[in-house]
Amino acid sequence: MTDHFEVHERDGAARLAEVRLDSPVTTPALVTDADRADDAPEAGVAAPVLSDAGTGWATEPDAPEGDDSRLTVLPARGFPSGTPDEVQEAFAPEVPETDYPSAAVISADTAADLGTDAYVLSGAPGIAGHAEKFVDSMVRVREAIPYDAALYLPGVATPANVATLVYAGVDLVDADRAVVRGTQGRYLTVDGHQFLEDLDELPCVCPACQQPREEFGPEDCARHNVNALEAALKTVRRRIRDGRLRDYIEGQARHEQWLTAVFRRLDQQYGYVEERTPILRQAEITASTEDTVRRVEIQRFAERVTSRYRNRFDNPLVLVPCSARKPYSDSQSHGQYHDAVQWRAHKVSMTSPIGVVPQELELTYPAQHYDSVVTGRWSANEIEFVASVLERYLENTDYPRVIAHVPDDYRPICERVEASLGTEFTYTVEDHPTTTDSLGNLASELSGELKYGKRERQHNTIRAIADYQFGAGAGDELFDDLQIRGSHPGLQAHDGDGEQLAVVVRPYGTLAFTLAGARHWVESDAPTKRVEIDDFVPHGSVLAPGIVDADESIRVGDEVVFEGPSAFAVGRAEMSGPEMARSTRGIAAQVRHVEEL
Repeated sequence: MTDHFEVHERDGAARLAEVRLDSPVTTPALVTDADRADDAPEAGVAAPVLSDAGTGWATEPDAPEGDDSRLTVLPARGFPSGTPDEVQEAFAPEVPETDYPSAAVISADTAADLGTDAYVLSGAPGIAGHAEKFVDSMVRVREAIPYDAALYLPGVATPANVATLVYAGVDLVDADRAVVRGTQGRYLTVDGHQFLEDLDELPCVCPACQQPREEFGPEDCARHNVNALEAALKTVRRRIRDGRLRDYIEGQARHEQWLTAVFRRLDQQYGYVEERTPILRQAEITASTEDTVRRVEIQRFAERVTSRYRNRFDNPLVLVPCSARKPYSDSQSHGQYHDAVQWRAHKVSMTSPIGVVPQELELTYPAQHYDSVVTGRWSANEIEFVASVLERYLENTDYPRVIAHVPDDYRPICERVEASLGTEFTYTVEDHPTTTDSLGNLASELSGELKYGKRERQHNTIRAIADYQFGAGAGDELFDDLQIRGSHPGLQAHDGDGEQLAVVVRPYGTLAFTLAGARHWVESDAPTKRVEIDDFVPHGSVLAPGIVDADESIRVGDEVVFEGPSAFAVGRAEMSGPEMARSTRGIAAQVRHVEEL
């Protein structure tokens, strides 16, 4: 049971948390020994909170004396790399139960829930620089230890790699490597290092660098490196708060090849990262590199659109290019497309890095929460990804015909899909999609098509969002007898008797249930996100200790229902389902409506 570590915010595997000592430490954090000398390079910068109880080789160690001012690292026995698991387990010292903040030393092979507040990964320097080994170790360790426990990676952190370490799931680091590099005359920055002898001037304004270059020696270099590491951690903490650490990683990590390999390998660990990534947030995705298409948010949107979405219109499909302005319908170009289409066709936008966006989902995260680099040319990877999404979309939807109102740079995507599916698109653009001739061609191609009405459009929007949010078929299960009130984008879904069931939340483009809607949800055949709570009536928030069980499929941001002996409630998840069920601290969910039983 974790008593002294609590997670407050999540950004994928990265967390903003608190080591609950007499003087709390906000993580990810730079830490050092509590008894480290006052003149050590990290003194005054790193949090002096570690107390190492030492080795347990001589005898079976007794539980050390700890206190609430320090994180006591319990006795451990070190083993050389390659030692068989059974040998490590046979000689591992007993982990004592403690009532003070404690940390256990583990390896990737022996990681388990040992009831401590933090875990120290032994042999960490041996995996630094090896992307495959590092990612494999991080995933195995993080999935073996409790969610609400800190992971300490000693002897590895530098200003250049610490953001990637945190992105992978590290909470605590030390300055040991940065100090050693400084004494070797290596001047560290977030983009790598330079040898001190090659520097004509000091490119930093930290206290250690406030002296003439000729007086700056290895000891000063070590102090600068510590300062640079702490500054890098401050940037990381800010990025986590903003929900934009991945944006930062995609650019910053490229200064070292193994770091680029690390985040690409983490993208391949989809289950690990997806479980820890919110399904919605207001932070914008900066699509500035081709690695963006492998982000969980992008892959999840594409998967849901191609497997859950069902077209409910009988009209032709019109493919249109995306716009810089979000949502697309607010842009001038899409206003012109609308004037030509006039509800006689179903519009789907093609875009990198999202793929395809049906008009009903243009508000749904991340469709209105990204900005991409526009060059007028598609890369081979972009063409391949968007074409694959469009192909899967068309395979799972039904249209009488497809009209591609797209510029020339979109044509290779459409032509690839035409060839793959053995179908033909009708092309209507001459020179540019918004020229008079192009818009006239589009309007002419739709002449004779019947318009669909406002009621059909609104009903299909509610049902499409429900399919995307809850699962294939959920729209029809939840809203078979539907009345709409309000106006786009804040549509309100009511049942046939006029009782409100849900509303579209404008910032995210998702549905939020009322109590009546939540009751209808759990009584329907639609996939439900359930949380079982203890015997209490929640108000405002539900803490992890009050959770009895939770569906494994719940993700941060999901709509969830709470069921317990004394209450029925609905709200939004602040933890994933597995984290809710296994954590002992922290806010598990925010409650919107509650009914006392």
